[in-house]
Amino acid sequence: MRVITGTAKGRRLETLSGEEVRPTTDKIKEAVFSIIQFHIQGRRFLDLFAGSGQMGIEALSRGAAEAVFVDNRKQAVEIVRKNLNTTKLADNAKVLNTDSIGFLSMKSGEFDIAFLDPPYNKGILQKALELLPQVMRKSGVILCENPVDEQLPEQLGDFILDRQYRYGKIKITTYKHKEFIEV
Repeated sequence: MRVITGTAKGRRLETLSGEEVRPTTDKIKEAVFSIIQFHIQGRRFLDLFAGSGQMGIEALSRGAAEAVFVDNRKQAVEIVRKNLNTTKLADNAKVLNTDSIGFLSMKSGEFDIAFLDPPYNKGILQKALELLPQVMRKSGVILCENPVDEQLPEQLGDFILDRQYRYGKIKITTYKHKEFIEV
């Protein structure tokens, strides 16, 4: 796994190991950053359920002002910190070893972009999505990686399901504030 482009282009990233680990593939990562390519520069990025931190690191490498990484596994947080040091992007990052739902409940700050990739089919994504609008800027974009057979709500407060992109058994779902939905 490598950083695709930007200041840390080509740097190798470590990942967690084990059966429950499913890092975002390069194909999906490229698709996500193609979707938000004009929304990254100078923005605040939330990597919820961070795992290795590759999505937030990619955002920082592409010019995000700050990335916040949240994961409840101590081993994941250690790998995120190691990857941030390897890519020399740690100065613009916050890494939190906490429960994602608890983090969202604290309403700590506002984000321009949020990426969620929780364990599949456990209802965690839906719980996080309920709370996410309260930490998003009105101009923000919410992106979820989830299996194609998992149903997601059409609306999250003032955020509306904008598009869904299918990549084999995975889909990327985007939400935007109702004022920013293109008709």
